[in-house]
Amino acid sequence: MTPSPENADDDREQAIIDMEEQLSLLFRRSRAIGNRVARRVHPEMEPGAYGLLRALQRHGSLRLTDLAAEIGVGKPTVSRQVAMLERLGVVEKQSDPTDGRAQTLTLTPNGADQLREAQLARRQVFHGLLGDWDDADLTRLAGLLGRLNEAYQRDETL
Repeated sequence: MTPSPENADDDREQAIIDMEEQLSLLFRRSRAIGNRVARRVHPEMEPGAYGLLRALQRHGSLRLTDLAAEIGVGKPTVSRQVAMLERLGVVEKQSDPTDGRAQTLTLTPNGADQLREAQLARRQVFHGLLGDWDDADLTRLAGLLGRLNEAYQRDETL
């Protein structure tokens, strides 16, 4: 028997409700892990700065405006975090080789080392949490999360 359109709508609505509840729980737990990871990089580092460090790790160096766009926050927030990270010795400013008036941000060697250590610790946590998952499930989850992140990126209302 084919489900009626009303039942299909109800099923979809319930699936969205269930997904939202699980994502909320995941986000809260992820923030808690993020707090611990940030403290591993430096005890005084704000948890939100982890994404900034990851962006610099991926790109090597970025201008402040590009970094703000990359992590999806405003320039004043990034400026404040960069100042804190400079004070902690994990990020440094350098003259932009393509425009002497501008500056780029890069990880310091110490910052890169500390970030790698924190990432290794984070991966070890995931190995422990997901040790009984098979590779196919992990791959499927990574793919679905990737699709979700792409949908978030396309949504201009966020």
